Amino acid sequence: MANILIVDDSRTSRRILKGLLEGEGYTIVGEAVNGQEGYDKYVELKPDLVTMDITMPIMTGVESLKKIKADYPDAKVIMVSAAGQQHNMLEAVQSGAAEFIAKPFDAEEIKKVIKNVLEA
Repeated sequence: MANILIVDDSRTSRRILKGLLEGEGYTIVGEAVNGQEGYDKYVELKPDLVTMDITMPIMTGVESLKKIKADYPDAKVIMVSAAGQQHNMLEAVQSGAAEFIAKPFDAEEIKKVIKNVLEA
């Protein structure tokens, strides 16, 4: 199964995602609380997939995505966004995001999106 890095400044969001993904048999290799830490952990861990929150302190998810994709063009990054972030979503897609997951989380949707991205 795939190794996944969760990047989100919300401890609750990380906990929910981790529980869901581990329940599906994925391995959570790391967690990060902002975009800079997310980038650093990506470089260190080279996960198969990253879930990346958009709105975070220090470095946003979109900025982190751009850095990861610049250095690792094959990286698979799924953006996590709350409602009302359409402009950020567009920028993320243009920057190489593989897919989106919306908050609040829908377990079935998350499972489907992750499976599709990993098989792509």
